[in-house]
Amino acid sequence: MAAPPLLTLQDVALTFGGTPLIERAELTIAPGERACLVGRNGSGKSTLMRIAAGFAEPDKGERFLQPGTTLRYLAQEPDFTGFASTLDFVQAGLAPGDDPYRGRYLLESLGLTGEEDPSRLSGGEARRAALAQALAPEPDILLLDEPTNHLDLPAIEWLETELKRSRSALILISHDRRFLTALSRATIWLDRGVTRRIEQGFGSFEAWRDAFFEEEERDKHKLDRKIAAEEDWLRYGVTARRKRNVRRLSDLHTLRKQSRDHRRPVGQAVMTATEGEASGTLIAEARRVSKSYGDRKIVDDLSLRVVRGDRLGIVGPNGAGKTTLINLLTGALAPDSGEMRLGTGLNMVHLDQRRASLDPEATVSEVLTGGRGDTVDVGGRSRHVIGYLKDFLFSPEQARTPVSVLSGGERNRLLIARTLAQASNLLVLDEPTNDLDLETLDLLQEMLGDYAGTLILVSHDRDFLDRVAGSVLVSEGEGRWVEYAGGYTDMLAQRGRGVEAREAKEKVRERAPRADSPKEPQKEAKAKLGFKEQHELKTLPNRIAELEAGIAKLREVLSDSGLYARDPERFRKATALLGAAETELASAEDRWLTLEMMREA
Repeated sequence: MAAPPLLTLQDVALTFGGTPLIERAELTIAPGERACLVGRNGSGKSTLMRIAAGFAEPDKGERFLQPGTTLRYLAQEPDFTGFASTLDFVQAGLAPGDDPYRGRYLLESLGLTGEEDPSRLSGGEARRAALAQALAPEPDILLLDEPTNHLDLPAIEWLETELKRSRSALILISHDRRFLTALSRATIWLDRGVTRRIEQGFGSFEAWRDAFFEEEERDKHKLDRKIAAEEDWLRYGVTARRKRNVRRLSDLHTLRKQSRDHRRPVGQAVMTATEGEASGTLIAEARRVSKSYGDRKIVDDLSLRVVRGDRLGIVGPNGAGKTTLINLLTGALAPDSGEMRLGTGLNMVHLDQRRASLDPEATVSEVLTGGRGDTVDVGGRSRHVIGYLKDFLFSPEQARTPVSVLSGGERNRLLIARTLAQASNLLVLDEPTNDLDLETLDLLQEMLGDYAGTLILVSHDRDFLDRVAGSVLVSEGEGRWVEYAGGYTDMLAQRGRGVEAREAKEKVRERAPRADSPKEPQKEAKAKLGFKEQHELKTLPNRIAELEAGIAKLREVLSDSGLYARDPERFRKATALLGAAETELASAEDRWLTLEMMREA
């Protein structure tokens, strides 16, 4: 018999400013649930999540939480008021019976020490601390709103692994397709105020959604045809005021009301990059370029050539120096040594991930027009600002709205709108996917595919890199950068591993025994290994050697550049086996190291 649901929302509705945001929303969370909540920007996903968490009240509807159920909610904007350190913030979310050391373990796994001042955290550090607070109690229900925002690739992949191991019921909002596909087993779609659910993960959602829209369009077409036929009867076929005619006329009024009340799907943004005159063949060339800040090497002996039409993706952990590298490649920063040469006829437009170039006091219209009139220059052609804003899904009323009240997704769309209005032959995009909904992401990918100029892209979105990048430049640590052909998945196959935060990993490994052990073990207990541990210590070297041999064979298979085109199924299986083998190898090495240290002690 199935266990009763832990949380239920029934017939929830909420109106903002006279406009219905949520009309008929249902949500049921069972023990062990793994579901994603998807929908367009502004559809009310975060609001519905806040209602589920108990932080917002609906206008109508019921919320029921099983007594004794523990719930944690990760908001997009965590509140650190009153906390002296990140560890204090995390431990404040623990109940009396929770493990007090798990909070420190999670902070260290996410690259923090626990001593950071919350008032000085960057966006990425704040997100990591908030994640640690949500995960630390191991609650019955986890509600995570955009958990991967501002995280680098190592943190995203660590979080994915941690959530797979978790026993908590999980509801996710995210724009990261690969993250959603890996973690979800059901999909809840919030569309035009109504929730619909399929018992399949996100990988099946988009095909189902498209089929739903097609069916809905057919039904609307049938309704319109029926109304037209009835109106024709009304004009030419009424002969007397008989009861059947009165009823038929009433039915016609009902059909007309259904047609008026029908809410069509939100339109798609129209994205077209304004292309300038073609640049020269060479865009940028680095010859043995190096750059350091004090003793820290950011770029060490880099040689790289970017030519017209290239799609270069740049990936690495936070702090690897991706922004410094972009500044070197675009001539904004001079190298300490080596030669940096830029091509001719470059017309560069840079999309800033921090949105620092948006004045929060300016209106949406002023951002595009520069405060001069009601027209915006789009590649030398004048367009009315309202019409251009509609291309990016802004309503006419929002033209006079200050930037400060826009959501994260709306700010990003506005910044993209301004960027694409400028003529360019070199686009530099720094984390363009933050806060965008999945449909807008699709459109951005299509636009970049059609763009005739050159693209330099920094992103932590693995799916986006696979779809857009022609090659990937990866930080190998200590200032070394290596270029791999293809997207992120191709880089994994060639490199044999993903992007790693090495320094944080070593720090965690050193501190892990303290996190796991509330009391310091006595020295006598350390000196003697049990029979099982002695057997592990003896057999692990052979197992490590077997794993290394298997990994070498898998890498040899994946080194075949034509494998994916010839046999994609074999490529996927080999990639999955390689990832599993490398994970097991890392675990075996860590275990051997721990046992060896115990033996020596």
